[in-house]
Parts: sequence; structure tokens; C-alpha cells
Amino acid sequence: MADNKKNPNEVPDTGHEWDGIRELENPPPRWWTNALYLSGLLVLVYFILYPSLPLINDSTKGLLGWTQIKEYKEDLAKVQDVRAPYEEKLASMTAEEILADTEMRNYAVGSSKVLFGDNCAACHGTGGVPAKNSGYPILADDDWLYGGDINTIVTSLAAGRHGMMMAHEKTLKPEEVDGLVKFVENLSNGKATEAGWKLFNEKGCVGCHGADAKGIHELGSANLTDKIWRFSGDPEEVRYTILHGVNDPSDPLTRVAIMPAWNEKLAVKLEAEKWDEEPEYEGDETQRLSVTEIKKLAVYVHQLGGGQ
Repeated sequence: MADNKKNPNEVPDTGHEWDGIRELENPPPRWWTNALYLSGLLVLVYFILYPSLPLINDSTKGLLGWTQIKEYKEDLAKVQDVRAPYEEKLASMTAEEILADTEMRNYAVGSSKVLFGDNCAACHGTGGVPAKNSGYPILADDDWLYGGDINTIVTSLAAGRHGMMMAHEKTLKPEEVDGLVKFVENLSNGKATEAGWKLFNEKGCVGCHGADAKGIHELGSANLTDKIWRFSGDPEEVRYTILHGVNDPSDPLTRVAIMPAWNEKLAVKLEAEKWDEEPEYEGDETQRLSVTEIKKLAVYVHQLGGGQ
């Protein structure tokens, strides 16, 4: 006779079984059940205290009136309170004085990272290294078109730069262009020939790039003796630059390389001081960057490339 008694320790099931696997009626652990009820209570508390339910043009405000923007402004105010003494001191210092003061230099560099990212990195790249062959100058080396001393960097930022190289497509013969391309290539490798130097001088290149071909800061002309290229060192790219120039309005195929002015009012003041004159400024008072921001960025760029 079969024994139909159930094992008292056997867990009851729902009667569902598949391939020998039964669906049990085990209750969940008490701690799990309590946690579930508590999480529901927390959701209700959150709905009451914080913005949660969307409306047609707004949302419920919650008893605390909290918003991300409000929290951001409160945190920003705390940061600005800490920065205020430094900013006030910076405003009264020249860029040279900031550079000479270790504490203020470190503050200027640290507080300029976001400033650089917002205003400069789009062209010059993060850390001052733009995309290869992008045509934008590298700021993280010690090669400077206009000079790397702190005051020159201030001027570059304030006034911008708009250098110009003449297009030579109509003034040079094809064989002369070939000769100059080869000369520039050899020069950057330290293998310039006497014939190349002769062509360089006879065709007037010396007038902008200097007798040693290392460029003239006042003109913003490139140093042709190194391997740092404003655009590209590829022979065909060098040929294109010789033929069509840079910022030459007479050639529609010219390379365009313009850095905008970030504070024209400061640029006018610096130019007047250079000639010991009174500044005369007419224009929009709203500048892209403040004088203090220009000084901080100048210090930041100076330390990126080692300065001069």
C-alpha cells in the first residue's frame, strides 16, 4: 500500500511543474519585504519634498523648492567667494607681475583651464595642441610666430593676429616654385644649398622670413629652418602656400589664418602706450574677454609653451 503522506518539511508549491522543477510558495525574506515597503515610502517623501510631477508648462515645486540651477548658483557663489581676493589682486597686477609671483601664477594657470577650454581649445586644441594639419598654431611648443614673451602674448590675445603672405602664382615661374619648395624642404632638414639660398634671396623671401630664414616676429613670418609647420610640411602643401599665400585678398584660393581680437579696447590702450600716446577708442564696450581674463590666459599660454 502506497504511503501518500506528505513530508512536513516539504515547501508547498503552486502545482506548476516543468521538467521536475516546481514553482514554490516560499515567502520572501522579512528584510526584503520591509525594504520594499520602505522604498515606497521614500518615493512618497521625495514626491512631497522635491520637484517630481510634470505639469503642462512646469512641474510641481516640492516643499523644499530645490532646483539644480539653484544648487549650481549656490555652489558657484561659494567658489567666487574663495576666488574674490585673488581676482581683486590680479586686477591690479600686470601680466609680468603675475608671472613673477608664484602664488598668483599658479592661481592664474589653475583658473584659466576652463577659460581656455571655452574660448581657445576649439582652434588650438586641448592643452594647446590642435589637430594635425588643421592650420592652427601649436601653443605647447616654444616656436612663436610673433614672439612668446608675456606682453606679446597679451597683445596677441587682445588685438588678434592677421598676418599676410603674398601669393606668388603670378610672379614666380614654375621652375622657381619647384626650387623654393625644394629649398624649404632641405632647409628644415639642415641641408640647404647655396643655389637655394640664392633663389630665396633673389625672389624676395628674405624680406619677410629674414636673412637666416628664421622668421621675423614683427611680421609674424614663419621660421623655415625647423620642422614646425604652420600648415603642413608636405611638399605639395608648401607649394600651395607659396602659390596662393596666406590672407592675400587678391587670391581667392589663399589660405585663411586669422585670430580674432578678444579685447579691442585693451589693444588700443596697449598700442597707445607703445607710442607714449593717449588711447583713442571708438567701438562696442562689450569685449569678448575682460582685461583680467586676458592676463590670466596670457600666463596660461606662456607656461604651455615655455614662453620667452
